[in-house]
Amino acid sequence: MNEPTVGTKPRFRSGFVSILGRPNAGKSTLLNALLGDKLAIVSEKPQTTRASVEGVLNIEGAQIVLLDTPGIHESNTLLNRRMMEAVREAVDHRDVLLYLADALAPITEEDRRALDTIRGSRTPALLLLTKVDKLADKRLLLPRIEEYKALREFDEYIPISSLTGEGLDNVRRAIFARLPEGPEYFPPDHITTQPQRFLAAEIIREKVLREARQEVPHAVAVVVDQWLEKRTLTRISATIYVERDGQKAIVIGAKGAQLKKIGSRARLEMEKRFGCKIFLDLFVKVQKDWRENPEFLKAIDWRSMRGGELDSESPSE
Repeated sequence: MNEPTVGTKPRFRSGFVSILGRPNAGKSTLLNALLGDKLAIVSEKPQTTRASVEGVLNIEGAQIVLLDTPGIHESNTLLNRRMMEAVREAVDHRDVLLYLADALAPITEEDRRALDTIRGSRTPALLLLTKVDKLADKRLLLPRIEEYKALREFDEYIPISSLTGEGLDNVRRAIFARLPEGPEYFPPDHITTQPQRFLAAEIIREKVLREARQEVPHAVAVVVDQWLEKRTLTRISATIYVERDGQKAIVIGAKGAQLKKIGSRARLEMEKRFGCKIFLDLFVKVQKDWRENPEFLKAIDWRSMRGGELDSESPSE
């Protein structure tokens, strides 16, 4: 990277970059790949990301604050409308936009409507064509780029694979070139602004999505009820909420086997993430129509959490 200089002193650059696109475009996978760490949960289910997740990427001469956003989709519940509000907020007041599109998939009417979200934005925008590791004939990329160019002019068009790393250096260079001069907003070892409590809830939700696939994905939410840190052990108590009794039975499984598997896999990932021994206690409850309940949605929003606790709770003794 060529850094602009004043005399012999390089200018430090910093800024905020939003990752946008349709559901299942690979936004969370890209965030994790750029950070070199798993921060956002990943599932083959659409709309896995519900809240905007921030990750901090430090490269030579710059600090990039990356914002992973929910997939651009139709808003048919209060939860969906909140998710789309988060997307619109992620377009405003950013330094660079990364718009992801599946290089293998034909452009649909939904894609055209999704592009309307950024059509009026003057922020520099890069089109990232994802999953190119699965594209046998790379010559097919050019007509796909021309199709998107006809719908919206982008500042740069970059084929990438978050799985193999292909094109990611080009993404970093393209972002760096468009960042303004600015301060180091976070310490060099800082990776996310999300509280641990939110990350723990997301890890549990990911395991539910992967293990309990039937009729559950959009109806499941997780709230961490208690977080008690001791010298050698952190005790976490969490509730998995679903909307119907049948979904509760699926999550628990025969003789509790499904819930035990979810808890075991979540605990192992938490121990790796938080660097401590974890005791995890899980419960499953039915909360009818929680996706239309404003108070409940506030409770599962990471912006409602401060210092590892929900606003409505005092720290555990």
